[in-house]
Amino acid sequence: MKLLRQVLTLCAFIGAAVGVSSSMAADIPKPAAGKEAPKVVVAKVAPQEAPKDLVLKGDAKCTSCHDEADAPGLLAIGKTKHGTVADSRTPTCTKCHGESEAHVLNAQDTKIRPKPERTYSGQLAPGSLPSADRVDHYFGIQGKRTDTPVEERNGSCLECHQKDAKRSHWMGSTHQARDVACSTCHKIHSAKDVVRDKRTQTELCFTCHKEQRAQVNKPSHHPIVEGKMACSDCHNVHGSAGPKLMKRDSVVDTCYTCHMEKRGPFVHNHEPVSEDCSNCHNPHGTTAESMLKMRPPFLCQSCHTPHGGTIPALTGNIGPTALRPTATSSGKSNINITQGRGCLNCHTQVHGSNNPSATNPTPQFNLR
Repeated sequence: MKLLRQVLTLCAFIGAAVGVSSSMAADIPKPAAGKEAPKVVVAKVAPQEAPKDLVLKGDAKCTSCHDEADAPGLLAIGKTKHGTVADSRTPTCTKCHGESEAHVLNAQDTKIRPKPERTYSGQLAPGSLPSADRVDHYFGIQGKRTDTPVEERNGSCLECHQKDAKRSHWMGSTHQARDVACSTCHKIHSAKDVVRDKRTQTELCFTCHKEQRAQVNKPSHHPIVEGKMACSDCHNVHGSAGPKLMKRDSVVDTCYTCHMEKRGPFVHNHEPVSEDCSNCHNPHGTTAESMLKMRPPFLCQSCHTPHGGTIPALTGNIGPTALRPTATSSGKSNINITQGRGCLNCHTQVHGSNNPSATNPTPQFNLR
């Protein structure tokens, strides 16, 4: 009996607990027919607008930081040939400087960001090797020991520009052999490239070629300092097949582009003229007339044996002091060899003459 009472008491307790739970469930309000349960609304954040390109296609990666406030000079590339967006050949920032992910992300969050993959500054860290000499700044220790070697800097330029016939001889040229970088002479981001202007080009060339600076300031010179000519009128600084970086295959062919009247052909050619104009002339400038290395007759007599005049009084064949030909003497007076003589008084056509020969093969000595 005692066990039966315990079982009945447990069943009654379970039934009461079930009834209470059913009544609590009935008290929960149910949504009206045709209405949905309320939803939780989460506020959406507007997507951040991607930075826009300022000059070149895809330059937002760089100009988002390097803008007018940071480096306004960089944006001047839009005024150059490299900033012509309509030209499909126009490079991008990363085309020249590399992707430079470490520089952009700065994962280590250092105060000074890692440098781009390729830099063109041509110097070490600021203040490491100060130098007031511009030549040492670009070509000395400070210019060569950079984060980006000269070959790699030039390689980014030659990817496009080596296809040009004017730059096809860069490899092996004097400037290439002496580790001259393209960025040493050219200012890529500048609206005005000094080497492409005749009035300012020579000053940049004279930075290294100091001897030529002194020569062009001599009395007889090409109109270089006047701004009518530039070094690039005669020289191809990117390399050429001719000597001395001449634009043509030889010195004389380069000179003939302006001095056509000296080309000939002549019946009697002056051999030094056909060989090299610089045998007699210094094209950068001299103190003698017509840019001659020496004034006549000294220039002529550096090759030709001097001879006296044909007037008897000058040759010493008359008068009490007349000179007579001997076994070792022609009878000519040595006084008249250089005094008051001018080869050009008679030999006027020094570049070549069409005078017919009286007796073949005797030439007419480039006479008029």
